[in-house]
Parts: sequence; structure tokens; C-alpha cells
Amino acid sequence: MNTMTLWHISLWEFAALAAAALLVGFSKTAVSGANTVSLAIFAAVLPARASTGVLLPILIVGDVLAVLTYRRHAHWPTLWKLFPAVAAGVIVGTVFLMWADDQVVRTSIGAILLLMAGVTIWRRRRAEAEEPDSLATRTGRVKARSYGVLGGFTTMVANAGGPVMSMYLLSAGFRKLGFLGTSAFFFLIVNVSKVPFSVGLGLIDGNSLLLDAALAAFVVPGAFIGKWAVNRINQRLFEQLVIAATVVGGAQLLLR
Repeated sequence: MNTMTLWHISLWEFAALAAAALLVGFSKTAVSGANTVSLAIFAAVLPARASTGVLLPILIVGDVLAVLTYRRHAHWPTLWKLFPAVAAGVIVGTVFLMWADDQVVRTSIGAILLLMAGVTIWRRRRAEAEEPDSLATRTGRVKARSYGVLGGFTTMVANAGGPVMSMYLLSAGFRKLGFLGTSAFFFLIVNVSKVPFSVGLGLIDGNSLLLDAALAAFVVPGAFIGKWAVNRINQRLFEQLVIAATVVGGAQLLLR
């Protein structure tokens, strides 16, 4: 891929990318899953495949800020249960990217996100959400593996793993700060592990990183806005916003 074309963008297009980068910072420290809007903006301004390579380092900057903010609230037993399944999902996603065109990718991810949102809403209406410790049960392990594979797959093919993992953490009964702390470490580790795959696929190179350097500065104020906002959002509203962001993200992928 000739990433020199990444520099052939107008001032308005750069402004759109900067706004999307700011939203990444906000989503990492406030409403996880909201960065599906950022994904859509990047894919609209840049070539679809190139957009995933440019967006990944921006997401990593946001992940670092989120870890610095919520590092004390991570639930590591949950993370250790997820990582093997996520690794499998990333490998499947890499193979998928080798042959799938943009339309197939968008349709697949959009359908998965809407399915996850529907399942989560249904579960929460039927019974009280499970506590994180319940993941030690057989049902909890199966759920962790299923969501882990889906999360790895979606994050590799479209940087869209946030909504999938949001649905998993909500269904597991995480409160707001535990949700954000666990999610922060999860995506920092997963996104960094994706870098070699993206480089190998030609999605990241020197030109894309120069554009990332220009956009990264906009992630920081977004993260501070998110930290300010999350302290003013109650648990019920927080969960509603996460689910709404997932539905919007899935719908826009299906309708594009």
C-alpha cells in the first residue's frame, strides 16, 4: 500500500481526524466503545485498510493514558482468562484480512456488535449480572473464551474490539471503575501485540506514523475530558451509554 496518499488530505479532513483522535481519548477514560465513531471517521477520510493502520497507534496512546488513570482498578484474573482466546481471535482476524474485502469486514463486525448488544440487554433484563468471581465457573470460562475470540477478531480486522469487550465486562457485572481499569490494561496489551501483524500487512509504516504523530496530541485533551466526565456519570447512565455506543457502532458498519 502506498501510504504517501495519507498526506493528500484537506484541512477539513485533517480536522475530522483530529476530532476522532480526541474522541479516542474520551472513550478510553469515559465511555468505552464510543471510539467506534472514531473508526467510522477514519474509514471515511482515509482508505479503509490504511485507516486501521493509522488508527492503531492513536488507540495505543489512549490506552496508555487510560492505564495511567485507572491502573489500580484492573481485575487481573479476568484478563488472564481472556488473553489466550483473544490471541486466537487476532490470528483468525489476520487470516481473514488476507482475503476479505471492506464490505465483508464491515458487515461481519456490524452484525457481531449488534448481536453482542442484544445478548447483553437480554441477560440484564432476565437476571442480576454475574460478579467477576463467577468467571471461575464453567459457564464463566466458556463466556470468556467466546467473547475473547470475538474481541480478538474484531480488534484485528477493524480496531472494533472495544464494544465486544464492553458487552463482556458489563455482562460480568463490573462496576464503572473496575470496568475502565480492566479495559485499559486489556486494550493496551492487545493493541501493542497487534503492531507486528499490522506492520506485516503493510498497514503501518513511516508515513502513517508521521500522521499519527500529528494526531496524537489531540488524544490527550480527550482523555482529560473523559476523566472529568466519568466522575459525573452514574452507573446506570454509564451502562446505557456503553450499550448505545455499541449499537450505533454496529449499525453504522452495517449501513455503510
